[in-house]
Amino acid sequence: MLKYANFDIVFQEVPEEVTLAINISNCPNRCPGCHSKYLWENIGKPLDTNELNRLVEQYKSGITCVCFMGGDNEPDTVAELAKQLKNNHKGLKAAWYSGKNELPENISTDHFDYIKLGRYVANLGPLDSATTNQRMMKRLADGRVKDITEWFRKNKKLESVGAESALSSAADVTAQTIQTEAVAIA
Repeated sequence: MLKYANFDIVFQEVPEEVTLAINISNCPNRCPGCHSKYLWENIGKPLDTNELNRLVEQYKSGITCVCFMGGDNEPDTVAELAKQLKNNHKGLKAAWYSGKNELPENISTDHFDYIKLGRYVANLGPLDSATTNQRMMKRLADGRVKDITEWFRKNKKLESVGAESALSSAADVTAQTIQTEAVAIA
């Protein structure tokens, strides 16, 4: 039975999407350097169509995509959940972060808009590394599949500039707030 440990709304895992990322447990890959070792254990709540629908209904006004983070221990179930997601929630995109270098041949990818493939190899780095072994694939409107891994490298620079700007703005707001509060106390 497929289980998930937790979920979050994320902005970087799937390009240009606001994503409900569902962290699936019982990962069989056990990649050295894994940042989510707790997902190696068979923990959490069962993830079936009813639970997926419940999560989507709770967050549907703020998301554009649902990403299954893992699930390599039950790829058939992940593919079926993606199919149900696309059938029950028109307009939402489906993504899968797999730690496998390739999916089993019997798994249909027709219901996925994005699939990340590849084990995490620490010395090769994550998707935004020029040396990564991982690949992010996107299904185009005409049905073709395109490797869009380069998007992560290109946007890494933009994100760091944006983060610096956001930190600077936050510091300015904090300084103004402190000054305002100090005047009010005086």
